[in-house]
Amino acid sequence: MHKTLPEDIFTEPEDFSPDTLASLGPLRRLAGVWESAHGTDVNPKADGPEQRKFIERVRMDPIDPQTNGPQLLYGLRYHINITTPDEDATFHDQVGYWLWEPATGVIMQTIAIPRGQVVLAGGKASADDKSIFVEARRGDVRFGISSSPFLDEAFRTDYYRIDITFNEDGSWTYLTRTDLAIRGKEPAFNHHDTNTLKRVEAPKPNPLLTILKGRGEA
Repeated sequence: MHKTLPEDIFTEPEDFSPDTLASLGPLRRLAGVWESAHGTDVNPKADGPEQRKFIERVRMDPIDPQTNGPQLLYGLRYHINITTPDEDATFHDQVGYWLWEPATGVIMQTIAIPRGQVVLAGGKASADDKSIFVEARRGDVRFGISSSPFLDEAFRTDYYRIDITFNEDGSWTYLTRTDLAIRGKEPAFNHHDTNTLKRVEAPKPNPLLTILKGRGEA
């Protein structure tokens, strides 16, 4: 998925924009704070699939440009919190980053959830795409899935994908698919969620840009 590496893998770029929001490509449409009370989750239970409605709040904040030697990435740090109308406890909590590499069109999503699981998912897109997706597979050493011993033995995640569509009214709609290999059951269960989120708060500039503007340097 990545272009051929240059000979020099240590020297970092110097002449790049400090403005993350202006450099996020397709991810710019995700920046800000988002809410919806109309999400739908289909998850596995002992007696069969269960469908639940949920309430979702997502915060995506621009981070400063990131470099790996010559590689340049722009990104959003995000936090997802999901509750349900019928209980006070958190239904789902998730943190991570969305990342964009302008030079290659690679997009990445990192996921960490407090049940002992992390994911690095990847895909490709153009800056003006109206839809994007990333995916990950168990066992892939680049875009893969790592789970705790219990999850790997009882509810093994073999595949993850999220499709995002940017709507004309500024909202965005997602569909996530997670293939769960549940112990003692065949075939794998298609655990999926969908929601359409509307922005309730505009994004703030990344810290570096704020500092430079304060100095009159940007």
